[in-house]
Amino acid sequence: MNFESLGLSIEVQQALTAAGYQMPTPVQSKTIPAILKGDDVLVAAQTGTGKTAGFVAPMLDILNNAAAPTANHVKGLILSPTRELAVQLHQAIIDYGRYSGLRSAVVFGGVKINPQMMSLRKGVHLLVATPGRLLDLQRQNAIAFDQLKIFVLDEADKLMSLGFREEINQLLDILPRKRQTLMFSATLSPEIEKLAKTVLHAPVEIAVTPNEVAPAKVKQWLVAVDKKRKTELLFELIKQNKWHQALIFTNTKQGADRLAKDLSASGNKGCAIHGDKSQAVRARNLQLFKTQEVKILVATDVASRGLDIGELPVVINFDLPKVSEDYVHRIGRTGRAGESGEAISLVSADDFECLRKIEQLLREIIPRKHVHNFTPDHHLPESKGVPTPRRPKKPKKPKKPKSS
Repeated sequence: MNFESLGLSIEVQQALTAAGYQMPTPVQSKTIPAILKGDDVLVAAQTGTGKTAGFVAPMLDILNNAAAPTANHVKGLILSPTRELAVQLHQAIIDYGRYSGLRSAVVFGGVKINPQMMSLRKGVHLLVATPGRLLDLQRQNAIAFDQLKIFVLDEADKLMSLGFREEINQLLDILPRKRQTLMFSATLSPEIEKLAKTVLHAPVEIAVTPNEVAPAKVKQWLVAVDKKRKTELLFELIKQNKWHQALIFTNTKQGADRLAKDLSASGNKGCAIHGDKSQAVRARNLQLFKTQEVKILVATDVASRGLDIGELPVVINFDLPKVSEDYVHRIGRTGRAGESGEAISLVSADDFECLRKIEQLLREIIPRKHVHNFTPDHHLPESKGVPTPRRPKKPKKPKKPKSS
């Protein structure tokens, strides 16, 4: 199967080829025809599955065949949970729409609103927005939705976990009832399914299982370590492996700042990104990391949404995530576009319950390893309850009929 067989225009096909796509991924093969047909869709897929191209590409074709938007109007709207992801989505629209000639824009909080109002003045075919800033623009009459054709909720699980349900409800009251709606989520929790019933009409449901999603070229392993010695172990790993880049995840903003400070003090240039930092600081730190002016970036899960760094060699979980699916999202930052990568977790005794749930999600045990010149203070028990395939029962031989 190729992109032409999915029904995409030659312009979008050429743009996807230029962006490095050769064949559609499973989620693209299922999603693109349904969107082009005009169906609502509900997609459960993790990062790294190609879902962004799966909805941006057909949206470009649909909107290219529609009448152009008039002043301050928008034809297609993508709702994003974070600024970083919004910026990445807008870049995808630019890349996949390079031969389409459609107008697009991105709006988010933390920056001045006037330039964003100006970008909407002529109307845009496709807008990416975070919820709060979008509603601010609507209240100031800088945007109108009565010409809207397609509405996308991207990373719906994150939108909900970040507390945007009220903003979504407000937006649904404003948007036209007659529209095509697409909803993407890493998981289909009861809360997400409830939201789907509110926003979708007779959707085509598409699911990519964790077995299909876990990056095949990412080598995963963990080290058991006392919580107080995690920083010491991290320094030893950096010293031994001499990575040119490393992305480190913490669970808290304070932890990210503290670790970045400790890394820099030890001679390892590092910086942090999280929700409390301004957009300018986050963009600057990310750029420093991408250009390798600093080799270590410490991030929280929320701030990491939208990170796309080519040839990133390693992801380190300084803290294990509380939500198991976030582990898959984290390790998906490496091993992208066919490259190999490594995902290392520093696991203390109080992380064990999180580890057990992650291994159940992956349906595999993450290998335990020792680090040369570092003696751990304890050993983790093996996880229990990881599903294993059952051997099929042998069919019973038919009983011989009794002789009369």
